[in-house]
Amino acid sequence: MYRISELAELVGLSRTALLYYEKQQLIKGHRLNNGYRVYSDKDLQRIRLIQQLQSGGLTLKECKACLEAKVDRQLLKNRLQELDREIAQKQQSRQLLAALLGEGDLKAWHENVDKVAPDAHLDWLIKQGFTEKEALRLKWLSKDMNEHDTYMADFMKVFETLERWAPGNDSETLQALSILPEQPKKILEIGCGKGLATTVLANNTDASITVVDNEDSALEKLSERFKAMDLVSRLTTVSASMTELPFAPASFDLIWAEGSAYIMGTTNALSQWKPLLIDNGFMMLSDLVWLTDTPNEEAINFWQKEYPDMQPIATRLAQINTAGFDVIEHFTLSKKAWQNYYEPLKARVEALRDEMPGSVALEDISKENNIYTNYLGQFGYQMFILRKRR
Repeated sequence: MYRISELAELVGLSRTALLYYEKQQLIKGHRLNNGYRVYSDKDLQRIRLIQQLQSGGLTLKECKACLEAKVDRQLLKNRLQELDREIAQKQQSRQLLAALLGEGDLKAWHENVDKVAPDAHLDWLIKQGFTEKEALRLKWLSKDMNEHDTYMADFMKVFETLERWAPGNDSETLQALSILPEQPKKILEIGCGKGLATTVLANNTDASITVVDNEDSALEKLSERFKAMDLVSRLTTVSASMTELPFAPASFDLIWAEGSAYIMGTTNALSQWKPLLIDNGFMMLSDLVWLTDTPNEEAINFWQKEYPDMQPIATRLAQINTAGFDVIEHFTLSKKAWQNYYEPLKARVEALRDEMPGSVALEDISKENNIYTNYLGQFGYQMFILRKRR
């Protein structure tokens, strides 16, 4: 026989719990003449059996039913299904925590979060140490989060000596500028990089030019370029986010954005930048688009990862119209514009291979070069020259 304190110690339950068991008629104690409540070995074994049943997810009431009658198989099946759901949910939780520690793939999780809470997602990424441009592009999603600093250091090492950070061609920048029906007076260039397009704008207009980028080293290079050309008096450099531009409405008659709008999403760019233009002001925006209805699967898989919002030209034109712009003209950048970017980039990658063995960033850039080599023509950059509707 066991006193209640002894039984409680043996089964790992409190005195209160045992009294509740007795109240539910799961065990049956009796009081001795000296006042102690005691329980039999049958009660001990009954509690241990109940504990085993509870480990399968049964409630105390369901345990009692199993002890007093034949097992309800449907009840057990229901509990099994519920347990399977809980295990699956906990496995997902484990996979997420492991991925955040660099032991798995975060791509699907980030894509889902970005759909349901894009602003909060962006803020969180920035708090993790990513620049806004990196966070907006989400280039790190399929990579080890804990190796991001190394990845971006390698990435910037590749690009630091290159003049062009995207496809482009001075003659085609000038072509787009010449399509404008009026000479601009105040230009805002968003995502200016080292200022190759800025130079064309400055040499072919008398406008004052405000340039925005969040890469300070690029702005420094641009300023040096304009000092050498004795054009610095017409230039204002601003280090800022393209999503939070520090300008009053109707401040510019031309916004110029070569290869940068995709970073925040082209439709977002159209809506957020539009108020900065005067009525009937102009925008030149270039965007990566599909040029065929039947692109190669390898190209599709690559760009779905790198630029999920990439669209056919017709879709972009419809979005531009919805955003309140008229299309004056649009044209596709030439192969030469791509060669100006990718040929120096290929040479730079090859020059760094021995110096950067095992670099994930270097391999990713090589993969993009291969996509360009194999499938250019199925995709390309489209220059859209637009007028803001009243």
